Amino acid sequence: MPVEIKVPSLGESIVEATIMRWIKKEGDPVASGESIVELETDKVNTEIPAEQDGVMGKLLFAEGSTVNVGQVIATIAESGSAAPVPIAAPAKEAVAPASLNGETKQQIASDVHATPIARRIAEDAQVDLSQVKGSGPHGRIVREDVASEVGRRTEAEVPVAAAPPAPVAVPTPAPPMAPPPAPVRQVVSAPVATTAPGRPEERVRLSRRRQTIATRLVEAQHTAAMLTTFNEVDLTNVMEIRKRRKDSFKEKNGVNLGFMSFFTKASLGALKAFPHLNAEIQGDEMIVKKYYDIGVAVSTEEGLVVPVLRDADRKSFAGIEKGIVELATKAREGKLAIADLQGGTFTITNGGVFGSLLSTPILNAPQVGILGMHKIQERPIAVNGEVVIRPMMYLALSYDHRIVDGSEAVRFLVKVKELLEDPESLLLEG
Repeated sequence: MPVEIKVPSLGESIVEATIMRWIKKEGDPVASGESIVELETDKVNTEIPAEQDGVMGKLLFAEGSTVNVGQVIATIAESGSAAPVPIAAPAKEAVAPASLNGETKQQIASDVHATPIARRIAEDAQVDLSQVKGSGPHGRIVREDVASEVGRRTEAEVPVAAAPPAPVAVPTPAPPMAPPPAPVRQVVSAPVATTAPGRPEERVRLSRRRQTIATRLVEAQHTAAMLTTFNEVDLTNVMEIRKRRKDSFKEKNGVNLGFMSFFTKASLGALKAFPHLNAEIQGDEMIVKKYYDIGVAVSTEEGLVVPVLRDADRKSFAGIEKGIVELATKAREGKLAIADLQGGTFTITNGGVFGSLLSTPILNAPQVGILGMHKIQERPIAVNGEVVIRPMMYLALSYDHRIVDGSEAVRFLVKVKELLEDPESLLLEG
């Protein structure tokens, strides 16, 4: 008897997902635990495994469809049962791309090494991914590759999709006797050119994750009394320690001694001194957290995500560096689990890796504090009555003024500055 494949519970507040890719097609053999479909949620992409051995049965939804948690999306038949098997699939793949129907094109595109957003744009614009050269890591096709292909076709005045045969001309505008060809599917999100020549535009549908990011950032600004305070830190001593210890640290721990471990330790010391920054508001109550789960903002091709480093106060410098590297790698490879993103009591974001000199970070609700790091830049400063050149960084702390007073926020940032300028103190207070 066929087994139904349902959309599983995908985490707190997630009620629907988008089918990004069918990893298994109808008639494919399936082993228990083997991934059969990739779903995109508001937070992460996740692959759903088979619960038993068998053969893929009917796929009830096409790629790109929105499905709800608990909804049946496919079936798995027992091995040897009369499940549909695409015997003619190899012959179809050998046909020229222009003559393939949409379903077969979609099947071939699934085997191409491309990011989910690149697949979505290609599907909307009816671009054959097998004809696109990828510029990403290991030849992976990214969004810009598909956009370039669409732009090239527009400039050459080549239609994105094969047009239906033109009707035979008649001398009068009377309605045709035969039914017209099936209309080409209209996709409002496909990249399109403006009517003005030489002024092309591109219209791309926002991904589910980008829509969620936009909604939550706006909500954070509307629901919190957000303010930002700034300071600067002299990183001379931190850089000296890293220079002196980096080789032995990496040899011993197998990971680089980066700046994030120092800033995480300094933030932990400041959070313990000013616990309201490690809290959240629930109704008319303030919940002060006695644990320290630090969110680390990571930029990926599909948008910003904030995986959480659990119990950061219990980790050594090496443990923090390893944890951050692991989370960042999973984020960029699209392998984060829902659990990696849930919770978090305070967030650190580093715009300095992109060259940002100063910015105002937005709160990661329901948290009430976020620390922004920026570019390290040598600047002249006065030290003991003399002008010297030092590696300086601007720091920004955005906070929720509903429960964090201005003086508290300022002293928190000063504490971070003091701990970083005296790194040995991090061993005691971080």
